[in-house]
Amino acid sequence: MIYIVLALLLLCVGILLGIYNRLVRLKNRYKNAFSQIDVQLKRRYDLIPNLVEVSKKYMEHEKETLTAVIQARQQASGIANQLKNNLGDSGLLDKLSQAESSLSSGLGRLFAVMENYPELKANESMAQLSEELKSTENKISFSRQSYNDAVMVYNTAREVFPNNMIAGMFAFNPVAQLKIAEQERNTPKVKF
Repeated sequence: MIYIVLALLLLCVGILLGIYNRLVRLKNRYKNAFSQIDVQLKRRYDLIPNLVEVSKKYMEHEKETLTAVIQARQQASGIANQLKNNLGDSGLLDKLSQAESSLSSGLGRLFAVMENYPELKANESMAQLSEELKSTENKISFSRQSYNDAVMVYNTAREVFPNNMIAGMFAFNPVAQLKIAEQERNTPKVKF
């Protein structure tokens, strides 16, 4: 009888350890996914000053657009740095989404203004920077999707029974997904 009780106790401990270890692996997976976003955002933030610098000499009277892009970059970069230490903070995730939306909007305005400067469009450095920035934007989108997928798997794993009991005992808290800002949800209207 003692062997049966001991075997059941070992089985329960084994199950608890398995659940705990799975939650740890999933938590590390979503943290890694955010790190991938962070790498691409850093690349984006590093490209923007170069883009603005090349644009400056051609667009002297468009300083307002250039200043808006620089300010949006600084704000988004600051929030991204705060978020590294507080990854589960849904408020910071929302702020990052809004700041990134503002930055994307500013970059869109910058590219629209650049269309009026043929010599700027023809500039080899500008073309290369623009292409790198577009490539980085695509990588950011894929990284966000990967992060949200990892968060969904983690949150689901921590909510199902009996994982929810282990998650509660060891403070495996829910994590918010990255959301797009409201202005990015709306489909742009094209008028002729």
